[in-house]
Amino acid sequence: MAKEQDPNIFEYTEDSIRSLDWREHIRLRPGMYIGKLGDGSSADDGIYVLLKEVLDNCIDEHTMGYGKQIDLKIDGKTIIIRDYGRGIPLGKVVDVVSKINTGAKYDSKVFQKSVGLNGVGTKAVNALSAYFKVTAFREGREKTAEFDRGVLVKEHKEAKSEASNGTMVTFIPDDGIFRNFHFIPEFIENQLWNYCYLNAGLIINYNGKKFVSRNGLLDLLLRKTNEDEIRYPIVHLKGTDVEIAFTHNNDYGEDLYSFVNGQYTTQGGTHVLAFREAFVRTIREFYKKDYDTSDIRQSIVAAISVRVQEPVFESQTKTKLGSQVVFEGGPSMKNFMYDFLGKELNNFLHKNTAVAESLKKRIEQSERERKELAGIKKLANERAKKANLHNRKLRDCRIHRNEEPPVKGREVYAAKQLQTTIFITEGDSASGSITKSRDVETQAVFSLRGKPLNCYGLTKKIVYENEEFNLLQHALNIEEGIEGLRYTNIIIATDADVDGMHIRLLLMTFFLQFFPDLVRDGHVYILDTPLFRVRTKQQTIYCYSEQEKKDAVRKLGAKSEITRFKGLGEISPEEFGKFIGPDIRKQPVFLEQHAQIQHLLEYYMGKNTPDRQEFIVQNLRIELDVVEGQEEPAKA
Repeated sequence: MAKEQDPNIFEYTEDSIRSLDWREHIRLRPGMYIGKLGDGSSADDGIYVLLKEVLDNCIDEHTMGYGKQIDLKIDGKTIIIRDYGRGIPLGKVVDVVSKINTGAKYDSKVFQKSVGLNGVGTKAVNALSAYFKVTAFREGREKTAEFDRGVLVKEHKEAKSEASNGTMVTFIPDDGIFRNFHFIPEFIENQLWNYCYLNAGLIINYNGKKFVSRNGLLDLLLRKTNEDEIRYPIVHLKGTDVEIAFTHNNDYGEDLYSFVNGQYTTQGGTHVLAFREAFVRTIREFYKKDYDTSDIRQSIVAAISVRVQEPVFESQTKTKLGSQVVFEGGPSMKNFMYDFLGKELNNFLHKNTAVAESLKKRIEQSERERKELAGIKKLANERAKKANLHNRKLRDCRIHRNEEPPVKGREVYAAKQLQTTIFITEGDSASGSITKSRDVETQAVFSLRGKPLNCYGLTKKIVYENEEFNLLQHALNIEEGIEGLRYTNIIIATDADVDGMHIRLLLMTFFLQFFPDLVRDGHVYILDTPLFRVRTKQQTIYCYSEQEKKDAVRKLGAKSEITRFKGLGEISPEEFGKFIGPDIRKQPVFLEQHAQIQHLLEYYMGKNTPDRQEFIVQNLRIELDVVEGQEEPAKA
């Protein structure tokens, strides 16, 4: 008897083999070229990568000594970028933006230490844009080409031009790929500042704002720190192909900013590992004492920049360096960094005895705090086990951030660019709704009991003594640092009322006080859930604001049914599934370039000062509902 064929197994024949052109391949597998897509609520979402790919070319021109200014304009969803470099050779304008593996960066003599090396960047932008236009200005002439989703629709003839040399690119990301996307100006401004810090003297004009740095990484740390909070003046060291600035403050964790050839490597790489090891080794040798690694690096704020010949990154988005050497035939990255710090930092500390003494005191303070916490941590770990964390407080998911997905689901996980998420909720009803509607593969739920403690000004001892905080840090697996974080996204999901807002603030205080790297690295979000449901028998519209509700009523008619959701527990699991799925709306919790954590916490969570009262009064917004011609105040 013939064996019945499994209907889930597809027949593998010649017809199964497909050949895709460059444009089709990029559009079918965008994650291979720009990482995750996203809607713009994360700094590493695809729309910012598109922007970066074009800007990287402008930066490379500047690095090679051509063009001191870049103009950037973003109007709605349209991006216009103009540099004043050499301009693309006119006869190659179309090829450079539409033929894969075409570009000048294969010629290392032209671009010695460039960020973009594989000739893919602008092609990916072109293929993933609903509209893409490039104009090259070169020696009194210009050439323009226009594209629709990577397809050439108009190639202009060469013409005379009075414009300065350079290149101008205009594009609109394809909203069929980047669904419901929007730009967050703060993310873009942070990105532009990083370009300026790595290229002292470069001027970037963005929507009327001017960005420029004169002192490189020193300026970066001056914006990131406050003179009252740092333990000693910023140490700024520069050498051939390397620049380092650092200090220590009183925050917890490490605050590291790393760059390669002007590229912000958010996930670090070999240069960061080399810096960490070389810094610890140099400090031990200078003080002639075998300090614990964690005590030396605790509370450090540092920026590291290296220039690498033909860098190897671990992905197209260039967020993690994989190169083992700085230049061909040169020392290993580890030896290169140690040689630099072993000489320059050692000399600096010998010449600046006050700084050396302050640094030593900071290390010894970390040592005392670590030893004081040792006993408390052991008891806290035992309490966490007794609390049966994974049953009572945490409804876990099956796939975690630092784990390899199961073989059976690995292809689906990669194709959908899935990220692991934990929702922090308050109360059984809210956590119950999310638990029933979540994706059990990638979404976990942690349930709070009541309001968390206001931990502003408290020491880390409270994290272990407070049951809620202790269990939360164990659920996230961040007790020893965020490297072990089990979830990509931490989403605070509370009601949109006064109590819910207060819980959000208390949780954000907890993260900023004890685990600021979670915020700095873009892991913390606030869940947006609809305030209203407007529906008829034929259609339902969920509204996230008063204005959206009014627009929905106009669209569906005055007789439509309007429901006001007062809390997350009132939303059925079936409906909740729509709000935490592919179209999830979440607001990022992020720090601006100049934000200083302790000042922020003191302002919002410290004593009730007149300044804060004035801020509340000035920023209080009361939205008005128009009901039958009468205006009534809605909840603020």
